[in-house]
Amino acid sequence: MLMPKRVKHRKQMRGRMKGKATAVNRVDFGEYGLMALEPTWITARQIEAARICLAKALRRAGKLWIRIFPDKPVTKKAAESRMGKGKGAPEFWVCVVKPGTVMFELGGIPKEEALRALWLAGNKMPCKTRIVAREGMNYEGF
Repeated sequence: MLMPKRVKHRKQMRGRMKGKATAVNRVDFGEYGLMALEPTWITARQIEAARICLAKALRRAGKLWIRIFPDKPVTKKAAESRMGKGKGAPEFWVCVVKPGTVMFELGGIPKEEALRALWLAGNKMPCKTRIVAREGMNYEGF
């Protein structure tokens, strides 16, 4: 699963997911992409599930780009533990995704296969998604 090799700080604050995506908000590498429509945390497990789904749908044809990376640690304390005694240990890694972020891109395969693969991957995501095409391509929704 995806996670950073090393980090400067082991624990992070939760932060906010306010606003729209300003970076990674266009299809830059492939022809079709999967865009998030809601703010959410996407875990490394969810990214891996979508990657496996896309790899099976591609069947060694075309190319896949993963545009998100889980670099935020999420901590948990044991259930029924008393208050205090510090913050819990890091449990898993997430990627903060804002509306408009292109999470995955596909290229080099026919349009129908790309749309089907991205639709399947979108079902693995914890937020609403939209399939988008590179600017300049004539594309009518899925």
